[in-house]
Amino acid sequence: MVSTAYDGFPGAVGVSRLTVYDWPTVEGLPGGGTPHLHLTCTEGYVVTAGRGAVQTLTTSGFEETPLEPGTVAWFTPGTIHRLVNDGGLEITVVMQNSGLPEAGDAVLTLPQDRLTDPDTYADAVRIPADVPEAEQVEVARARRDLATRRFLELREATENGDPEPLAAFQRSAAELVRPRLDAWEQRWRDGAHAAAETTRAQLDALRGKDDGHLAEAQVSATGPGARGRFGMCGRLDVYPGI
Repeated sequence: MVSTAYDGFPGAVGVSRLTVYDWPTVEGLPGGGTPHLHLTCTEGYVVTAGRGAVQTLTTSGFEETPLEPGTVAWFTPGTIHRLVNDGGLEITVVMQNSGLPEAGDAVLTLPQDRLTDPDTYADAVRIPADVPEAEQVEVARARRDLATRRFLELREATENGDPEPLAAFQRSAAELVRPRLDAWEQRWRDGAHAAAETTRAQLDALRGKDDGHLAEAQVSATGPGARGRFGMCGRLDVYPGI
């Protein structure tokens, strides 16, 4: 029997607060994040401060969506994206599947030789936790710039009518995450799937004139469990259990 109680965050989405990097980019933009894609998750932005844009690249081409306070934007799996910070850009990020994009479902647009296997990729994206913050900044910025150069190459090839470089990156990204799929499926079953099944069970109960789950109501709240963590697009405040 499916439970009529689910106490996770609505829809089993993940939430984080993002302050986008203000380091100038390799092509001279005032600031921005690291280009990457997700393979099984839609991601959404709720802009809370500042201005900028999200640049995206898909098989349909390159787009730039302006961002300002009050803008809500989202994109589906396979969308290579990077944030451009024109000044003070802060975003509440909403992530599908219990925050899986920040827990593994992300591949940066690194050169092809860094995408050959999971260990090589992990070494290329790692930001050491046991070094001074100034060194972490250097590593995070170098990682972003390396991925940005590849992103610009993929964009140029796509705009010139050559789909193969983007397709090659997509194939490599899919191969990199394949060993993790069983764990990702379990995360989905425990989160988004369980939340949806709970709603179905509640609907069935109400149709049967059973309102017992209303007596199980509860309230939850949490604050950031970590502040200022180096993320792909900026410094992150992350929330435990969301």
